[in-house]
Amino acid sequence: MFTNFTNFDVVRAGVALRVRQFGQGSPLLLLHGHPQSHAMWHRVAPALARSFSVVMMDLRGYGDSGRPPSDATHAAFSKREMALDAICVMQHCGFERFQVLAHDRGARVAHRLAVDHPHAVERMMLLDIAPTLGMYRNTSDAFATAYWHWFFLIQPPPLPEALIESDPALFVRTVMGKRHAGLAAFAPEALAEYERCAQIAGTAHSICEDYRASHTIDLVHDQADVAAGRHLSQPLRVLWGEHGAVGQCFDVLDLWRERCAAAQQVSGQSRPCGHYIAEEDPAGLLAEAFNFFRSEANG
Repeated sequence: MFTNFTNFDVVRAGVALRVRQFGQGSPLLLLHGHPQSHAMWHRVAPALARSFSVVMMDLRGYGDSGRPPSDATHAAFSKREMALDAICVMQHCGFERFQVLAHDRGARVAHRLAVDHPHAVERMMLLDIAPTLGMYRNTSDAFATAYWHWFFLIQPPPLPEALIESDPALFVRTVMGKRHAGLAAFAPEALAEYERCAQIAGTAHSICEDYRASHTIDLVHDQADVAAGRHLSQPLRVLWGEHGAVGQCFDVLDLWRERCAAAQQVSGQSRPCGHYIAEEDPAGLLAEAFNFFRSEANG
């Protein structure tokens, strides 16, 4: 799926992070969502690499990256820790400052990355999320029904892990297939990758820890930002699926403007698709990306 991309690992604090890199121009980091891996970018990354130095990585706990042990604080899977992974990967690739395109869980990592490391992130495009704190505070029956997995995965171990491990491929197909476009939205080779990685030992626990962290330590970090008046300072473009739960249940732009230093730095719109924008609407996403991100060619 990624002809010409170099495949390698970067190790940070004992965790191996799987990376693919190719292209020329300004550096652009791509971060994936749940329950996927960097394979979700296969319909857009090759085109982006013609104008940008594209770096894709698997988040810890996902894809072929490491699955570190965790504890009751869930700190090992906090978005702050994952943001440090991203900084390490980009520095390894020779980039101190870069742009970010991120989806779903990866977009939550990108949010923390931009707040904690504003010197490193030039601008961001986030796909089909609102801020974690805002989504929890404004949860409705409709959202809880559509995003049932948020509340299933945060339950104490070992129940969620045991249920996922009983049939990891079924879990992947259920979470992804029950959204707007069904499983038809995914290339067979990409879906096979998601299923393969879900069956790697430790994946179920890592996925649960990611969500448990979002419900605990990540909210503590977000609340501390609000209390201290820490805001995003970068230009932010947000896209959401017209047929997805996020846009239907939340005022996406309003929630992001609350987290930014200036409302005018936030722009965005819905796309004629569901949650998986990069795979359902790749041409539309590429048009948005080339218009928003700065390359060495377009300034």
